[in-house]
Formats: sequence, structure tokens, C-alpha cells
Amino acid sequence: MRPGFSEIDLNERPFLVFWEVTRACALACKHCRAVAQPRPHPDELSTAEALKLVDQLAELKPPMLVLTGGDPMMRPDILEIIRAASQKGLHVALSPAATARLVNADFRALKDAGVQSMSLSLDGAHESTHDAFRGVPHTYERTLKAAELAKEAGLHLQINTTITKSTLSEFDDFVELMKKMQPGMWSVFLLVPTGRAAMDEMPTAEEVERIWERLTEVSQDVSFGVKTTEGHHYRRVALQMAKAQGNKPARRAVPTRDGKGIMFISHTGDIQPSGFLPITAGNVRHDNIGEVYRSSPLFTKLRDDDALQGKCGICEFRKICGGSRARAYAVYGDMMAEDNLCPWQPTRSKNHD
Repeated sequence: MRPGFSEIDLNERPFLVFWEVTRACALACKHCRAVAQPRPHPDELSTAEALKLVDQLAELKPPMLVLTGGDPMMRPDILEIIRAASQKGLHVALSPAATARLVNADFRALKDAGVQSMSLSLDGAHESTHDAFRGVPHTYERTLKAAELAKEAGLHLQINTTITKSTLSEFDDFVELMKKMQPGMWSVFLLVPTGRAAMDEMPTAEEVERIWERLTEVSQDVSFGVKTTEGHHYRRVALQMAKAQGNKPARRAVPTRDGKGIMFISHTGDIQPSGFLPITAGNVRHDNIGEVYRSSPLFTKLRDDDALQGKCGICEFRKICGGSRARAYAVYGDMMAEDNLCPWQPTRSKNHD
């Protein structure tokens, strides 16, 4: 079992580490943060460097390590990396691209090497919209096939869905699809306009609020878990709706955000607050990831709830939310600015929590 929030101090270590093991990928997704390429970057961490990083991660002991990309399956040594991480006690999750390489892979070999969880992306509720979003035909059917293979192999399955202006109308269809697929977790990602993601694809704050209200209702009606990525104000909505109904929220979310419980390591070893907040605090080739996370000015500032600006800085929900620092940076050029996709108007000052 992974440690719960009560067992981890987010000032001491991250809850989630995302490691972009490569930028190589066969897809061409419209929202790609990494602007992934067909071939590995020449300065990508070598196998020896990757294994040294595994040693640092084992010392840091994050509850979850996510191997992502690009497409991590494009690394010839991916099983070696997984095996090393698993043998050192890390909970390894894999986030591959839905390609022919994946559906032809041996999922039981992945599990035997140490993969415990797999996350797959479905960004259209229908084949036409998903394949258009991903930029390559047949990715929808491959994702459904990979999901079945993952479940058959005994892997915990997470489905990631990106919410954009273009996909808002498919939300109810997504819900029905998730009910059929029955993942362990459905993670709804609220667009951050970085990489290939366009600014004009962001929904309005009011549209997002309605989606979060609907998602809260869904979370109370399904057997799988529901969470958001870069949509931290979902926690506020869920809490407000639960209180209005005289209930407790379905699950206590760990109050993570970019740099606060989240750390990202790039394909070349750069240490950043998240994959969507491209500010570098160090590099694994010459810095210790734990020291960077705990002590660097970048990470310590991002963890300071009272350093938030705009309405996020005076919001009574800032300790459980704090808004997307990545989206604030992308939209305003200031990582501590308010989150433009939250319509909530704070009712208290900083001094009245």
C-alpha cells in the first residue's frame, strides 16, 4: 500500500515523481507537453546515469514513481530501469503511448519486472475524436486493447483524459466509457497551454466549474477513483458540494501541486516542479534530487501557500488547492499568479483560515 497523506511531509519528499525517461514517441498529440520526437535526444540519460538516478530515488522514497515520456517503451533498457526501481522498493507506474509496440508487448513481463500501475490516455470518448487528438490512426482501439491487457496482467489501471474546449461536449460520453472500462482511477487533466497545447483550447473558468460539479457527482456514483491533474480546484468543489449535502468528501485528496508533492525529472536530467512548469532547479547529473526538492528556492517558494498571488493568495482553500502553478506561468508568465480557470471569489483574507 502507498502511504497516505498523513504519513508524508510534503516539505521533505514528493508524493509523486514523474520521470520522463525519453522524449522519443511515435505519436504526435495536439497537447503534447514534451513536443515528443521520433528519436531519442542525444543527451538523454544513459543506462548508467538512469540507474544512478534510481539510487537517488530509492533514498528519497516517494510513494509513487511514474515513468513517462515521450513513450517510455521506446527505451531499450526500460525493463532494466523498472527492475532496478522495483527492487529498491519503489512503487513503479508506467505511462506508455498507445502504439503497436505497446499492444504487442508482454504485459506480464512488465508486471514481473516491477510495474504495479499503468496509465493510458483517452482524450476523445469516440474513435474519431481521440485519434484526431493523438494525431495517429488506431490509437483509440490500441488504448482499449492495452487497457484490457493491463487488467488481465493484474496491473492497476489509470485512464487519463484531457479536458479542452473541444472535448467538453463529450464529458458524459467519457463517463459512460469509464463505467464500461472500469479503471482503478480516472484522472481528468485540465489543459495547461504548454508544448503543442494551444491557448485557445482552454475552456472558460465557468465551464470548468460545471465539469468539476459533474465530476463530483460522478465520483459518488462509480466504483473507481476519480481525481484531477492541474485542476486542483476540483478539491474545493468536491468539499463545498459535500458540505452542502451534509456529507464528507468521498476521499481525502493529497494537497499536491507543482513543486508541492510533485517533482519532474526530464529526459536530460533537469529537475523541475512538474512537466508543465518548465523551470529548472538543478540536474541529476550533478545535484541530489532530495536536496533540490527540500532546499532549492524554486521548490520552497512553490510550497509556500502564503506566497501565492492574486485571489489564490487570499483564498480560504489555498492549502488544499493553491491553483495550477503551471497554468499561471503559462498564462501570466508568473508561477505564483492566480489560476485563471477558477471562478471562485475568496470570502476570507489570508489571516482568516
